[in-house]
Amino acid sequence: MRKPFLIAVLLLVIATTAYAQESDAPLSGPLLAVNTAEQDRIILYDVSNGAQRSLSFGDGWHMPWAFSADGCRVIFTMSEGLAWGRAYSAKLDGSDMRELVQFDELPADAWGVWEPTPSPDGSLIAFTLLRKDAQANKITSHLAVVDAAGGIPAIYSVSGNEFEPHWSPDGAWLAYISFTERVPGADMASTAVPTPEGQESAPGTLLREADLWVVSADGKTKYRLTDFPTGGIRAPRWSPDGFLISFIYSPSPNNETFWMIGNAEGAIPTQLSYLWSAVMDTTWFPDSASILAAVRDFQGVQDNVLWRIPLVGNADTDATRFIDDPALSFVDYPRFSADGRWLALRSEYGLALADVATGQWSLLNDVPLANTPPVWTPAGFEGESTCT
Repeated sequence: MRKPFLIAVLLLVIATTAYAQESDAPLSGPLLAVNTAEQDRIILYDVSNGAQRSLSFGDGWHMPWAFSADGCRVIFTMSEGLAWGRAYSAKLDGSDMRELVQFDELPADAWGVWEPTPSPDGSLIAFTLLRKDAQANKITSHLAVVDAAGGIPAIYSVSGNEFEPHWSPDGAWLAYISFTERVPGADMASTAVPTPEGQESAPGTLLREADLWVVSADGKTKYRLTDFPTGGIRAPRWSPDGFLISFIYSPSPNNETFWMIGNAEGAIPTQLSYLWSAVMDTTWFPDSASILAAVRDFQGVQDNVLWRIPLVGNADTDATRFIDDPALSFVDYPRFSADGRWLALRSEYGLALADVATGQWSLLNDVPLANTPPVWTPAGFEGESTCT
């Protein structure tokens, strides 16, 4: 009776440990991309056979963010240490490296690119454009969009405090967060009453808190989805069916709760948990019926482990453990493959891979310790041999 279970375990072990050496043969996929703890290169890992390949594009910090819509190119940023980076794409063998953003309005050291993400159809790349405003003596960040082939970007936001662009599954919308500042009051739930001269505050004491916004792919329609009077949100995530956006709300730093909202102007957000915890990261289950979260200090469990967050009820009591194995410890960055069969995540900085159907997992010991979330090739990837 246990043979199917043992066979599934054996197949997972074979798939994740077949090759320790790098492969020059065409990669079949699905593929995972991560960088190393030193951020000196990008590792491509082939889930079908365990082959891996290292891509190095120089001495800078390598940050993989996505694959192109056909999976034939990896999209990444490069930076010299803490300096602002630039966005590039390259073929899976590391050739044909192309810079994606041209921006001549400022000197080369006065702007940078962060978190580039391609639209589902591959025609556009959204990103955060970082700029040094010399006159105002400050740094601004704007939601921007550029053609996937590269070029001059269109800037979709004006406040200069936007981050975390995420495309809807149909590519019609971008969700993002926009920060505002307020003068702290007597407690975390209040804002100071303005003085006759206006809201004054000592330098560095203003609170920066974010709300959720959406903008259409053409930049013509934009509206605010959340309007919390205090506290801020982060980590907007579209459900795979495109109907909902989950996010994390914090009334104060590190005191976090789960929420979701529909993409409609005037929509009312739904609170999914009420007791504070520390959320590492979230992603949706492929069927859009629940959210997978890596959480610490949740339901009496101190360690950060995986939880299935339901969309109804109270997650403080109704959430259930996912892959309840104490050996899978200090987890973060859970990411499902495009077909939903695999779950990749980081465990103590090591890359782990789980078979979603069986719940069996393996630590990919041959892959270097990772510093970034794992990135999967999209559903359209049919193997490197089909790439032109």
